[in-house]
Amino acid sequence: MAVGPKRSAAGAPVGRRALLGMLAAGAVGVVAAPPLQRGWDKALAAASQADRTGLTGLLPNPGGFRYFSVVGSVPRKDERTYALTIGGLVDRPGAYTLPELRALPQSRVVADVVCTDGWRVDDTPFEGVKLADLLDAAGVRGSAAAVRFTCFDGAYSESLTLEQAYRSDVLVALNMQDKPISHEQGGPVRLYVAPMYFYKSAKWLSGIEVTEKVVPGFWEERGYPVDGWLDGADRDNGSV
Repeated sequence: MAVGPKRSAAGAPVGRRALLGMLAAGAVGVVAAPPLQRGWDKALAAASQADRTGLTGLLPNPGGFRYFSVVGSVPRKDERTYALTIGGLVDRPGAYTLPELRALPQSRVVADVVCTDGWRVDDTPFEGVKLADLLDAAGVRGSAAAVRFTCFDGAYSESLTLEQAYRSDVLVALNMQDKPISHEQGGPVRLYVAPMYFYKSAKWLSGIEVTEKVVPGFWEERGYPVDGWLDGADRDNGSV
């Protein structure tokens, strides 16, 4: 089991919706009690799927995680419809179904999740397949230098250098907080990059492409750092 160090959110890139923060102030009382919180979580999840503005991400959520999508609607995938493709500069391109991913050796990483919008959830457990294991199985070619990730929302993408992708704390995650990752949190499969800001952990993961160079992802194209390291992150090696 890998356990990530505590990390400060100081120095984070400017939040996506920082200028809209005042809109959330009046909603604090809605989530005061646990029964209301559960209903609020469900309402946020539903609203976020039709929210192209990101305003739902400003509303308070005592559970910690916020719901956000860059598109208005995301299709749902399950054991019958989900597939993760692996291609690009590999010798053995292919695809994995959800049951096939679950049957592979699983790793557990516990670390703090930190978002550029200022919220964080400490000591969050993720479980899944090491990205390095999938890359080894595919046979990465010598000309490769990076990995690009695409998502079944049809819009989001991310990239890592090959060295970053081979860290032991980078997972193709199937579980979060000891339960299957929900659709609203990017399930059934999402990327988890423990030492970086959460925008690097692409939700609704559907494709892994090995490339010759880093291809800027969705937020990098809009000014975010390509290397989204958290303050204090070990940039040399993943935790074992």
